[in-house]
Amino acid sequence: MTVTGAGAGAGAGAGAGTGTAKAARAASLSRFPRHAATAVALAARAAPAVFAGHVLLTLATGVLPVAAAWLTKLALDGLTAGGTPTGALISLAAGLAGVGVVTAATAHTNDYLRAQLDRAIGVLTQDRLFAAVNGFVGLARFESPAFLDRLRLAQQASAVGPGQVANGILGLAQAAITVTGFVGSLLVLSPAMTVLVVAAGMPALVAELLLSRRRARLHWDLGPTERREIFYSRLLSSVEAAKEVRLFGIGAFLQGRMLADRRTADAARARLDRGDALVQSGLALLAALVSGGGVVWAVLAARSGHLSVGDIAIFIAAVAGVQGSLTSVTGHLAGCHEALMLFEHYLDVVRSEPDLPVAAAPAPLPALREGIEFRDVWFRYSDDHPWVLHGVSFRLRHGAALALVGLNGSGKSTLVKLLCRFYDPTRGAILWDGVDLRDVDPARLRSRIGAAFQDYMAYDMTAAENIALGDLRAFDATERIRGAAQRAGIHHKLATLPRGYDTLLSRSFTATSQDGREATGVVLSGGQWQRLALARAFVRDERDLMILDEPASGLDAQAEAEIQEALRTHRRGRTSLLISHRLGSVREADAIVVLEEGRIVEQGSHASLLAAGGRYARLFALQASGYRPEDAPAAAAAHPDAVPEAGHR
Repeated sequence: MTVTGAGAGAGAGAGAGTGTAKAARAASLSRFPRHAATAVALAARAAPAVFAGHVLLTLATGVLPVAAAWLTKLALDGLTAGGTPTGALISLAAGLAGVGVVTAATAHTNDYLRAQLDRAIGVLTQDRLFAAVNGFVGLARFESPAFLDRLRLAQQASAVGPGQVANGILGLAQAAITVTGFVGSLLVLSPAMTVLVVAAGMPALVAELLLSRRRARLHWDLGPTERREIFYSRLLSSVEAAKEVRLFGIGAFLQGRMLADRRTADAARARLDRGDALVQSGLALLAALVSGGGVVWAVLAARSGHLSVGDIAIFIAAVAGVQGSLTSVTGHLAGCHEALMLFEHYLDVVRSEPDLPVAAAPAPLPALREGIEFRDVWFRYSDDHPWVLHGVSFRLRHGAALALVGLNGSGKSTLVKLLCRFYDPTRGAILWDGVDLRDVDPARLRSRIGAAFQDYMAYDMTAAENIALGDLRAFDATERIRGAAQRAGIHHKLATLPRGYDTLLSRSFTATSQDGREATGVVLSGGQWQRLALARAFVRDERDLMILDEPASGLDAQAEAEIQEALRTHRRGRTSLLISHRLGSVREADAIVVLEEGRIVEQGSHASLLAAGGRYARLFALQASGYRPEDAPAAAAAHPDAVPEAGHR
């Protein structure tokens, strides 16, 4: 009985699964008309005049093959019947020539209009796509592999999707006009042959729809594989990875992985292509049999006197036209169907719900006067992930400097993400002068914060632009840029570059020199880039809060001392949050919070924490022992697992 029950349950589950899949397909198909209307509306909005011309020429082109077939029939009948006036025959011939000229001119003009339309659509859709991406408040979507796959397909669809859908719909309308004209012509000659020719085209329609669904599904299934292939190819071709790739001799290994992913994707496409080829071959054979049978029937009918020579000509043209137009219909329908399935990814991104809730009427965020409070903050990235923070509570007073210290994975960088509102606490609250950060405008909050991160960005732009990106209002403020660079200790280096602050800091691109020649940019050292990132933070000197995340980790001892002095001067009287593994650099902070596995284990001043002899004191002693070799064994024995690593979470 148990086995029977299990089997019945499995069958019911399978049936439910099948029903769910069918419902999903039905829902997807029901959305296609709306998506198609959206795509056509985008095309019309992108270039109204070009779109209108493209529509008119495409629809007009559908009439031309039918007109040419009838003119040919009339001309042949006129020649064979005898007695037809020469003027009438010349008119028919001129008409045929005119149709040929119009067809040729229309085709080239329409190709030009379609290319213009595709370019205009690409600009509009890309603008809307990245406006939506820039509208994401937090980081969660950028840390989701599924979203990154969808975004890649959305980028692909934004370039060609709406244009392909619009062209597909216009192609369907054009083919429908041609089919209607030729089917009407066939009905005049033989209703039975008309039914046979049209029926023979139906399997192609069904087959193309099924194949297009498989093609679109393949795009999604291969998303992770193709992204990995791109990842390995970038490692093999980027200057950032070139040193390690060559030093460690891992180029062939990475190339092997890249090619393995490429072969996996190619094998999947090859399987689809084989099925496509088999189906298309079968359909082509069916079309050839129908066409051949129709020609035999037409010849026999002409011999018996039921059809004229002109009738045979238009019959052959009509059969070829119907088959060709039905093939065109299936091709356009399949292409449109595939493009709509990809376009759905674009719409999903563009129409995404906010990744973090934003208050409809945000609370005002006044200048910081009291301080920032973390109140019983718990956080994890999802219900499937472990807790990163466990009930963290502390207060950063206005005008004070608070330091976060702890080993890797203790939660320091997660606290910074929450403070910048890249994520919201799972429980608890973060208050700015008593106002919950969830109630304020995120853009307003971030405009009040300056930061220098350990994982800083190195932009392939000029030195001045790299600094001014910290505050776009500084782009034309030369003195502000130079002042920030001086405080960060990078001014002298930038001033002595080939073009000074206008020197391109990249070898990935070229810049035009003053004499009109292309000049290669300059690459800074890691420590120089870190100073530049610090200058980018300094240019935001009017902010209420400064976050300094390992601001001197890549510098030598002398440079670190200089930067720490500059930071002390800059922090004086300002509200600052410091993160560092070098405990000597945080000893002057007004308060120090020690984190361990997402919990606060100690907090206080440097002196009080040393006096307490706890976690902080042991870490400080261990680091100090590095400068006193005779103390190292004792410090290591006292706390063998306390060696701070270079990075942090």
